[in-house]
Amino acid sequence: MLTPHDVDAMSNGSRTVSCSEPHDAETFAVGTLPKSFAKSAYDDPKLDTWAYATCEKAFPTHLGADDSTAMRSLLTWIWFRPTKDAWNAGARWYRCDVLGGSADQKQYVDLPTTTKNLLGGRGDDHWMACAKGKSVDTGTKVPCTMAHDWRAATTIKVGDTDAKYPGDATVKTKTKSYCAESIDAWLGYPADYDYGYTWFGQQEWQAGNRRSVCWARTAS
Repeated sequence: MLTPHDVDAMSNGSRTVSCSEPHDAETFAVGTLPKSFAKSAYDDPKLDTWAYATCEKAFPTHLGADDSTAMRSLLTWIWFRPTKDAWNAGARWYRCDVLGGSADQKQYVDLPTTTKNLLGGRGDDHWMACAKGKSVDTGTKVPCTMAHDWRAATTIKVGDTDAKYPGDATVKTKTKSYCAESIDAWLGYPADYDYGYTWFGQQEWQAGNRRSVCWARTAS
């Protein structure tokens, strides 16, 4: 069981519990960091970039989903490294955990006994992200099984893997344009429709994320 304080930390030593007991996080990947990090500083930004690529790749595979479905779910992942004392003593491991909610929430939801293949197929609406409110930005995220006004319907790619960050304005403009087309197609090209979008800034870009989320105004 993790708290926001735990999630904000670089390392974690919370007491483990059986997955049959209430829990809001589940470890889905562990391993040894590459030898290139043997002499790295504890807070080396390259560690976050490497962990993003590693955990992000394993995350949808664990959930039994594609990248878009995993990104549009209410589930996220976090990663931990050894404590600073252990790091200074030579420990070089990583751990990726599925989290029942986004890292910036004040509390997280309990997970099922296992999250392996939880989003297989189209994804269970109980775990897919919808929003209730006048707009995506101000709305409250809810499971799609609850009454809602918006659904995270698609994701779009806004840059290549090796591309430099083009700036907030460029990413936002490209996201808006791409999402308008993506949601139009997703809804079946209706005469009138409304859409929203979520884009991510330079920090996420540098960590490896090149996707934005497109939202459709729909009650189903």
